[in-house]
Amino acid sequence: MESRVVASTVPDAIKVTRNGEKIGFTNHDPNGMIDQIASPLRREVFNRSTSIMKSVFNDESDLEEGKLEKDTDKLIRGSKLVKIHNQAVLSGLAYCISSCSMILVNKFVLSSYDFNAGISLMVYQNLVSVVIVSFLSFWGIISTEPVRWRLIRSWLPVNFIFVGMLITSIFSLKYINVAMVTVLKNVTNVITALGEMYLFKKHHDRTVWAALFLMIISAICGGITDISFHAVGYAWQIINCFLTASYSLILRRVMDTAKQATKSGSLNEFSMVLLNNMISLPLGILLIFAFNEVDYLINTPLLRTPAFWLVVTFSGLLGLAISFTSMWFLHQTGATTYSLVGSLNKIPLSIVGILLFKVPTSFQNFTSILFGLLAGVFFAKAKMWERTQSSTTAK
Repeated sequence: MESRVVASTVPDAIKVTRNGEKIGFTNHDPNGMIDQIASPLRREVFNRSTSIMKSVFNDESDLEEGKLEKDTDKLIRGSKLVKIHNQAVLSGLAYCISSCSMILVNKFVLSSYDFNAGISLMVYQNLVSVVIVSFLSFWGIISTEPVRWRLIRSWLPVNFIFVGMLITSIFSLKYINVAMVTVLKNVTNVITALGEMYLFKKHHDRTVWAALFLMIISAICGGITDISFHAVGYAWQIINCFLTASYSLILRRVMDTAKQATKSGSLNEFSMVLLNNMISLPLGILLIFAFNEVDYLINTPLLRTPAFWLVVTFSGLLGLAISFTSMWFLHQTGATTYSLVGSLNKIPLSIVGILLFKVPTSFQNFTSILFGLLAGVFFAKAKMWERTQSSTTAK
């Protein structure tokens, strides 16, 4: 409306550009003669009209430019949020798929192929990881610390536990079904919580202890109702729980010493993956001879089967994929979401494990397994609430 009023105040021949600049002013009389503006009154009217038009057009331009900037900002923020959300979802899916597939493939190798050299399997998987990480580091795709004797010496205590953790996990998986392994692994959380309390004087909330108590109950009930109960497998899994908890507790102390042994004074996740797997190779080879797996490897026809080599190589790739995807997912989300998704991930893993390997189960055992998995989710939620309370108190 205002622009229309201004336009009627000035002659029709006034032409104004988009930014309000005048490009011409003429008035045609009836005889076709051009009359230049000479009267002071007309000049004043013209100047005022032009200034009003400039103001209107400038205001409109500013408003439109401001709106455009706001729209652009919204678009950029929206695209960033979508990108972050997509990265988080993609990394979460990659982590879940790789972790589930690793357990299922190992179970397939040990049970379906009836492969009785678990230490050799561990050594080959770690060798695949060392080769790939070294290749990526050589081409500058990832950065790793140079492996020096001082660093190896400081890392040896952790690596002994790391090797024991992998071997006992493979041994238990050979005798126990996937669902019960996931439930029994919850005992690791109980041992870790007790270790944190005695070693680091860390006190947990009542809800955390309640969740841990439910985990113990579910593990006991699951073992009692397990139709395919195997005492050797359960023994290996209990040892694995203690080793896994010890690994996480000791790693905190060794990390500080190991960082001092590096050139940069830091130790990233890729360096830890390379260091763990590289040091484990000579120790694993010694254990192969100690457990007399050499005779089995010489006589088994599986090593002459290309399909078997394809599967075990794939398992090695999955082992490395778990390390990479867990770092990626943890970077995109956080420790809280990471632990919660890890607990939720056990539910489909257990169901797929029962169906894929046709595990004989009863209603009582299935209920115990489900109860244990839900207790794991409850534990993750309790830890989330505990972290929230701790951060609030700190502030």
